[in-house]
Amino acid sequence: MASQQAVMAGISGGEARKGEAETLVEAREIGVFRSGRWLIENVSLSVRRGEILTLIGPNGAGKSTAVRALLGLLPLDHGTIIRRPGLRAGYVPQRFSIDKILPLDVKRLMTLTEAHTASEIENALDATGIGGLIDAPVDRLSGGEIQRALLARAILREPDLLVLDEPVQGVDFAGQIDMFEHIRSVRDRLSCGVLLVSHDLHLVMAETDRVVCLNGHVCCSGTPQSVSKSSEYLQLFGPRAVQALAVYHHDHDHAHGPDGGVVPLDGGSSPEQDGPADNPEAKAVAR
Repeated sequence: MASQQAVMAGISGGEARKGEAETLVEAREIGVFRSGRWLIENVSLSVRRGEILTLIGPNGAGKSTAVRALLGLLPLDHGTIIRRPGLRAGYVPQRFSIDKILPLDVKRLMTLTEAHTASEIENALDATGIGGLIDAPVDRLSGGEIQRALLARAILREPDLLVLDEPVQGVDFAGQIDMFEHIRSVRDRLSCGVLLVSHDLHLVMAETDRVVCLNGHVCCSGTPQSVSKSSEYLQLFGPRAVQALAVYHHDHDHAHGPDGGVVPLDGGSSPEQDGPADNPEAKAVAR
C-alpha cells in the first residue's frame, strides 16, 4: 500500500487561534496498515499546550501505535500529522529493560543520549521526587522509582510535549497517584502539553483534561465527564467503566515518598483516617 504520510510544520492548522492554547501536534485521519490490517484507521486528535490528553482503550487498540506515529517513529499509510515548528518532545516508554551486568547508575542514565550538567540532572530528579537516588544503581530501583527516573530523563530536554506510554504500569496505587501528581507538576512548571497512554480508568478520569477512547479508531473523545457518559465508552469497558464514574477530587492532606509511603502534609491528617477505608481503588482515587 502506497504511503500517504505527510508530516508538516509551520502551517496555519498547527497555530493557535486567538484566545486558544497553542496546538503542539495534530493528527488528521491518520492510519497505519501492517500485515494485511489497519492497526489504527482514521484517527484524529490534537494536543494543546498546558493540557493533559489521555488515550484509553483495551489491549491491542492501537494506543502505542498512535503515539509512535505522532512522534514520527512510525510511518503513516494514511493521513497527516502537523507539528509545531521546532517542537521538542520528551518520551517515557512503556517498557524499559536493562542488562543487570551493566554498571549503570541513575546519573549515567540521565546522560545516555545527550549531555547535561550535574545541576540540571539534580533539578530534574528533585522535580520527580528522587533527588536522593542520583548515585543509585538502576537495577536496584523499584518500579515506581524507575518510572520517576525516566520521567526526569524526559523533562531534562524541557519539552513542549511530554509523552508517557503507560507510565504507572506495574506501580502500586500510592505510587500511581504520586506519579500523576508529578506529571501535573511538570506540566505546570514547563507549560507543556502531556499525551498520556493509560488503561487505568479510575486515575484517568480523575487526572486528565481530555480523553480519547481508542479501539483501532476513535470511539469517543472529550472531557472525562462527557466521555464517561458515552455509550461507546460504556460498551467498551463494561463494569470497569461504571466503577470509574465514582472519581472525585478533594484537597490533598498528604504526599507520597519515592517508595509510595504516605508523608502527611502540615496540618493534614492521615489519609487512612479520612479516605475510603474498604476499597483500595476508591482510596487511591480519592487521595
